[in-house]
Amino acid sequence: MSRAAFRDVVLACPVSVPYARFSARGAQYFIGTALRGLLAESGLEKREVDGLCVSSFSLYPDSGIGLLRALGLQATWLDTIPLGGASGIVALRRAARAVESGDAGIVACIAGDTCAPGGFREATARFSQASQDAVYPVGAGGPNASFAMITDHYMRRFGAVAEDFGRLCVAQRANAGPNPRALLRKPITLEDYLASRPISAPVRLLDCVMPCAGAEGFLVMRRGEAEARGLPHCHLLAATERHNAYADDPVQERGGWAADRETLFAAAGTTPAGVDLFQSYDDYPVISFLQLEDLGFCAKGEAGAFVAAHDLSPTGDFPMNTGGGQHSTGQAGAAGGFLGLTETLRQLTGRAEERAVPGARIGLVSGFGMIAYDRGLSCGAAVLAAA
Repeated sequence: MSRAAFRDVVLACPVSVPYARFSARGAQYFIGTALRGLLAESGLEKREVDGLCVSSFSLYPDSGIGLLRALGLQATWLDTIPLGGASGIVALRRAARAVESGDAGIVACIAGDTCAPGGFREATARFSQASQDAVYPVGAGGPNASFAMITDHYMRRFGAVAEDFGRLCVAQRANAGPNPRALLRKPITLEDYLASRPISAPVRLLDCVMPCAGAEGFLVMRRGEAEARGLPHCHLLAATERHNAYADDPVQERGGWAADRETLFAAAGTTPAGVDLFQSYDDYPVISFLQLEDLGFCAKGEAGAFVAAHDLSPTGDFPMNTGGGQHSTGQAGAAGGFLGLTETLRQLTGRAEERAVPGARIGLVSGFGMIAYDRGLSCGAAVLAAA
């Protein structure tokens, strides 16, 4: 199935609310602070934002409409995306179609979550009914056990070893060094990675992201709107979303990116070789490996060799997760699914500072979310271009 390219839709004003390991404030605070940042960055009045797309795990008991009221917005278009790490791509895609159709003129896409001490454990306990009914009763609680299963399967199936994953973690931590927004900036070595304590074999501590509080956001509008307001922006060339892909695989070893990459790149008018920087959804290294393979940067099972053969730094031959990714920045709940988009927007508008990718014109961002024991259920990808 072909996919229509996006016409004259742009992203502008990347905003990151500083992350905190723990916070007593609610998700509403972080999302509201992100909106304030979007207005400050753009010079817009609240009344000029007529679309809102929100993603959060901890917004309950509020919903998107309750939040709209609390923020003092009036909208002709409202959406709430409950897809975790896939939320950013899906929010962008749906907001772009709303702008294209005229249902909204300027959409604020925001994801934010809080993280109180013990909050992540409580959120995990009520993550899904399937987990409560069929997973937790046998002792496999939380995401670490699920990703350990996927990692173990990948290692057995393709012969990967711990060092393969470790090299990616070391490279991402190095990329976080110049990123003032990253919570974890101290360099690590491959020896540090291999010596980190086991969490759920074969997953180690340094395979895991650190839950935290924070928010990410950006604006979606037509190119003419951004130009008239003098807002630095980048173009949305193409985006895909797919849910419950390859459901017959015994354990996940590929995602929906494999089914959609040809139409994605065709709609964007480029190829994997034309990508200047790549932001994978990096909740665990094995998931980044699946994205490298399924999006066509290397063959299935060869991501470990690909990572070993390339320099992943911003000035390297394959810039990847240029701000350190969630592994170093932290995972602020659903905001983790927006992190690659705000980082790429900064890269393509010349605001990545010391971690800038020289001459970057095309960025690829992917998302992944909603783990269900042995697989994630949602994924997506977007191709962005400098103006």
